[in-house]
Amino acid sequence: MEFYTGLVDPNATLLINMATMIVLFLIMRKMFFHKIRAHMVKRQEAVANSIADAEKKNVDVELLKAEYQKKLADIDEEARERIRLAVVKADSQAKNIIAEAQKKSIELLRKNEAEIEREKIKAIGDLKEQIAELAMFAAEKVIEKELDAKAHHAMIGRIIEEAGAVKWQN
Repeated sequence: MEFYTGLVDPNATLLINMATMIVLFLIMRKMFFHKIRAHMVKRQEAVANSIADAEKKNVDVELLKAEYQKKLADIDEEARERIRLAVVKADSQAKNIIAEAQKKSIELLRKNEAEIEREKIKAIGDLKEQIAELAMFAAEKVIEKELDAKAHHAMIGRIIEEAGAVKWQN
């Protein structure tokens, strides 16, 4: 019963195959392995350089990000300051406008009061004149005679003086 199939039979073919493999290994080592190894080292250095560049770029990006965030914060602060100044300016202008409006309204009120006083004095004068005319008319009717112009003016003047001495009611 032989289970042995002869795959590993220590004979000359095995020895020749082993010698061929060793020679082939030595030839490949001499011709290709150092080139492959140099290529692998070069590739490893390239990968290491790429990683270092990526890390450097990440640091640069972080610095730029921090700088931009600072600039944004500064811009935000500047915008808030401008808004605050605009509000202060608007408040100041509103106060100035209100003060000017109050000043103009007081001035207008004074002008109106002066105009009312003038109109009142004029109305009192007109009223005195009308009373004088009515008094003359009544006196004329009483006397039933017409006075001449000179006497008429004298009587009006006397009546106005007497009426002027009495304080007029508003």
